[in-house]
Amino acid sequence: MNQINIQALEPIKLPLVQKLYKKHYPSAKAKKDELIFIGYCHNELCSVVRFRSIDRWRLLTGMMVIPEFRQKGVAHEMMRYCKQKTLSDYDYCFAYSHLAEFYTQHGFSIIPNEKLPNPLQQLFERYSNSGKQLIPMKFDDF
Repeated sequence: MNQINIQALEPIKLPLVQKLYKKHYPSAKAKKDELIFIGYCHNELCSVVRFRSIDRWRLLTGMMVIPEFRQKGVAHEMMRYCKQKTLSDYDYCFAYSHLAEFYTQHGFSIIPNEKLPNPLQQLFERYSNSGKQLIPMKFDDF
C-alpha cells in the first residue's frame, strides 16, 4: 500500500461512512455516538474502524476495507494507527474466528467470555445466541 491517510471522522462526514456501509456491508451501520476512524487511499474513502463505548469500556464494533483495497495492508495500517492513537486496556473486540489472528497481531488476546466486563459479557452472549460465531478478545499490548 502506497499511502493511506487515516483520521478521526468529523461528524459532518457520517453520511459518507453510512453510504459506504450501505454499498459494501449493508448489515452494519455507523452511528454518531461511536468513535470512528476513516482511511483514504488515493483520496478515496477506503476503510473504516468503529468503537462503541459501553459503560467505561469500548468495543471495537467493526472494521471494513472496501473490496478493491483489501489484501494491500490497509487494515493493518488502520490497526497500527488505532494502537498509536486510541487503544487502551479498556478496549475489547468480538472477532470472527477467521480474524482472531489478525487482531492478535495488533495487541488483542483471546479471553474466556467470563472474563469480559458484565455489560460486554451480556452483549457477547446475545450475539452468540443469535448464531454469530465470535471470539472475545481484549487489547493488552503493553
